[in-house]
Amino acid sequence: MMVMPRKRRKPVAEINVVPYIDVMLVLLIIFMVTAPLITQGVKVELPKASSEPLSKDSKPPLVASVDAQGNYYLNQNTDPDQPISAQEVATLVAAQLQLEPETPVMVNGDGAVSYDQVVQLMVLLQKAGVPSVGLMTDSSEN
Repeated sequence: MMVMPRKRRKPVAEINVVPYIDVMLVLLIIFMVTAPLITQGVKVELPKASSEPLSKDSKPPLVASVDAQGNYYLNQNTDPDQPISAQEVATLVAAQLQLEPETPVMVNGDGAVSYDQVVQLMVLLQKAGVPSVGLMTDSSEN
């Protein structure tokens, strides 16, 4: 009886990608779960110890203020010393930003105002379409 030589099999030159797909799906789930947790909250830039004033070349800022009683004021209003409602602040700010989108917006809060009232003003400005808000402070000379 004659023994036939076995045919040699060619080596498989394919990469098994199933483990890579599994890892990719696990990472996708991790990012989908953590992404909403990272983006919550009001975006503000925290003040630094030594801040620079606005340059003289920049446009005059739109200043939204809240006093110790929680009344809102806007420097672009017809009467800047007259308190206005939250809806009026949002309407006036949105109108100003449509005319000049690059107008800087600042928040001026009384020292006696609660943190919640300042945040509510910032949320109001954010809903009116303000991309970023600056916080006004007094310079502390030591």
